[in-house]
Amino acid sequence: MTNYPAAPQPGDFGDGGDAHRGEPNHGSSPPVCPRHPDRVSFVRCQRCNRPACPECQHTAAVGVQCVDCVRQSAQQQRSRRTVFGGRAVGGPPYATLALIGTNVAIFLIGMVTPALYNAFIFWPAVGLFEPHRAITSGFLHGGLMHLLFNMYALWLIGPQLEHMFGRLRFLGLYFLSLFGGTVAVVLFASPGSMSWRIGVVGASGAVFGLFGAIALVFRRMGRNAQPIIVIIAINVVFSFVVRGISWQGHLGGLVTGLIVATVLTKLPSRLQRFGGPLALIAIAVMLVGAYYGLYITK
Repeated sequence: MTNYPAAPQPGDFGDGGDAHRGEPNHGSSPPVCPRHPDRVSFVRCQRCNRPACPECQHTAAVGVQCVDCVRQSAQQQRSRRTVFGGRAVGGPPYATLALIGTNVAIFLIGMVTPALYNAFIFWPAVGLFEPHRAITSGFLHGGLMHLLFNMYALWLIGPQLEHMFGRLRFLGLYFLSLFGGTVAVVLFASPGSMSWRIGVVGASGAVFGLFGAIALVFRRMGRNAQPIIVIIAINVVFSFVVRGISWQGHLGGLVTGLIVATVLTKLPSRLQRFGGPLALIAIAVMLVGAYYGLYITK
């Protein structure tokens, strides 16, 4: 219920016969908005209990909050860190959704523009002179089932890792695993052989990196990682048994994801905030060096 000023009582007026008869005694003033002192407001902020005029009110889950408390809450949210030093995020897993949306959009575009595959697909023979294919090929898929499997796996694992690592570190893990899979393809290919001219597509390298990362994170946090390890083992076996699957890309992505997750989870707490980004940059530099080094030595 809202409190309003009480109606004037007979004792609040001056004695009979004087010049102040009929004028109330304003002992208590009505509440006013701190940001707009000329506006009376009987609505109070749920956090600080200060009056807030309609212009300064923001609807909250329960009641309203003033603009100052909303701003303070946003600053606190931005400064919060996950257990592994990343910036804590709330709400929907926007990074995971963006990756899924990009993969699906490119797949649909590729259905009406087949030339997209020729421009973005990766095979070792062109990787040295068109290195962008090492990343762009990870957003192409060989068919609907290939796309659905990778996106389903990404949706199962991505939000959890995004929540534990923070969006930027999660994206770093994803793209490093993707690139690590491509580096492995170059590693196991031989110039002059058919492996040098076979194209590879798909987000499987990145997904395998996420598999490895979440298994390690679960073990680090004392959770049961056995189901994830079993899924990884089954998919690794399929990679070697089923024809048409790039086991090199899967293995490279898995190893890269394990390395990235190991570094991010093993950093001392005092180094997590700045050490995490520096570690991701260092791993990226090493992968780029390995990528070009393989071409030079082959």
